[in-house]
Amino acid sequence: MMTNHPFSYKRWLIALVRWFDSQAATEQLATGEAARKIDKLRTLPFVLIHLACLCVIWVGWSPIAVLVAIGLYLLRMFAITGFYHRYFSHRTFKTTRIVQFIFAVIGAAAVQRGPIWWSAHHRHHHAHSEEESDVHSPVRHGFLWSHMGWFLCQSNFATRTHLAKDWMKFPELRFLDRFDIVVPLLFSLSLYILGYTLQQYAPSLATSGSQLVVWGFVISTVILYHATFTINSLCHIWGSRRYATRDESRNNPWLAMITLGEGWHNNHHHYPRSTRQGFYWWEIDPTYYLLKIMSWLGMVWDLQPIPADILNFRRLEKLTKHKTDRD
Repeated sequence: MMTNHPFSYKRWLIALVRWFDSQAATEQLATGEAARKIDKLRTLPFVLIHLACLCVIWVGWSPIAVLVAIGLYLLRMFAITGFYHRYFSHRTFKTTRIVQFIFAVIGAAAVQRGPIWWSAHHRHHHAHSEEESDVHSPVRHGFLWSHMGWFLCQSNFATRTHLAKDWMKFPELRFLDRFDIVVPLLFSLSLYILGYTLQQYAPSLATSGSQLVVWGFVISTVILYHATFTINSLCHIWGSRRYATRDESRNNPWLAMITLGEGWHNNHHHYPRSTRQGFYWWEIDPTYYLLKIMSWLGMVWDLQPIPADILNFRRLEKLTKHKTDRD
């Protein structure tokens, strides 16, 4: 009887093990309606990293800590937008196995699970966008659920491996996916060592190990979280629509600014195969610019363009004009 209690030691133990091994006891994940409820035990690390932002009261700040936080936000955001999204999810360009792994590791440092889990769930989103099975549709499930509730329940915990068979053949990616906590732990430890070293040998920088962890990992990660999450939530309810997609995706220049170009979401849903999501020169897309530079260096290649016929296909203003002329 005790093991069936919602707060039993067994459930706590399994949840704890899953923080380190995402494939542990997956056969015991809840099913049905229970699986769609927030898993309080799995949510604990997510809550704790938000509360840890308050540690800034004790560690203070320094210019170097703030610069590290900004730099790591941008680097990890690019790994998410350029590689987790445009490469692993949509294969909009090609790269070497080494570069693929490097940016998979950097993306894992953003604490958004492994590249296989991320890409598989995103592929499911595109296949079922705005349908009932679209797990982070604000139209179907509301803003808060689409923003962060969906990944805090057991129904979306396991990796949809059948949607990412192309990546399952790489053992290094499977490792990152299964032990997705390893990189964040090593990342935060490295920041502590860096801050401690600077404190000892460059005291004029006025930083420390704990300060760099709080700013470079905790605060930077939490901001990165919510900036990324806005593409699932806000970009389906706030912005303009250029194309008549079957979902409610929107273009939002403000969100594009904080996500390095991901805010051109209606463009993206219109043609996901394009490496570039800002279809026009005035639609700023830093992720694409960085990938373009990498292509000049030979690190990536075969960046997929936007075909001319796709660029002007199913534009809402043309459909409206056609309807008006017909009427």
